Amino acid sequence: MITLAIECATKTASVALLSDEEVIGEIYLDGESHHSVVVLPALERLLALTGLTIKNIDLLTCTTGPGSFTGVRIGIATVKGLALATGKPIVGVSTLAALAMNLSFSKRLICPLLDARKNQVYAGLYRIGEGGLPESVVADYLGDIEAVLKKLSHEDVDFIGDGALRYRENVRAEVTAAAISNLKKINNPSASSLGIVAIGRYKQNGVVDDPLSLLPTYLRLSEAEQKKASEKESG
Repeated sequence: MITLAIECATKTASVALLSDEEVIGEIYLDGESHHSVVVLPALERLLALTGLTIKNIDLLTCTTGPGSFTGVRIGIATVKGLALATGKPIVGVSTLAALAMNLSFSKRLICPLLDARKNQVYAGLYRIGEGGLPESVVADYLGDIEAVLKKLSHEDVDFIGDGALRYRENVRAEVTAAAISNLKKINNPSASSLGIVAIGRYKQNGVVDDPLSLLPTYLRLSEAEQKKASEKESG
């Protein structure tokens, strides 16, 4: 089974092709270019390098958020378009679950943190299950970094993500048994990790999403929506 995975919910972007759980190829981009500019050319390049075409794809997957409003929309719109054109199934995966997969070797609780600015983070709590996939212990949510860490102060936790890097001093001060990797690559979600999660869910549970109803999970209103809500309350 050939899977195409697209991850562009954060500042980085990546596209991967997998044959079952084996990564055939992956293009990872960490630059200033807008995701809308780089994702499709990266996909075309990856297909050319691997000798595959869209017709060879059996499964499509992307991260559904939380993360960048624009990045999440680009990823979902791309796989929805491909699914509608080819009839292939889609599996949407939480950005935080894909990030937790980077620590698939961990035996402890995993807390992925994405920087949401304004002293807030997108957080979740996962544990690697018997099938080798991240299983949600606490559903993804948006919270103040101090409040998030207080809930975990007495736990043995592996932290991961750009939020963990930004607030590393807070993490180490508040959580006694915290572990944080300083490697930038491991703290960013990747299309290959995303693909492995999606394949596992598809094979184990037959999980698929309707391409017409697959929607982003933002956990926070956009700036425009916040402004509109504020004006409505004051008006």
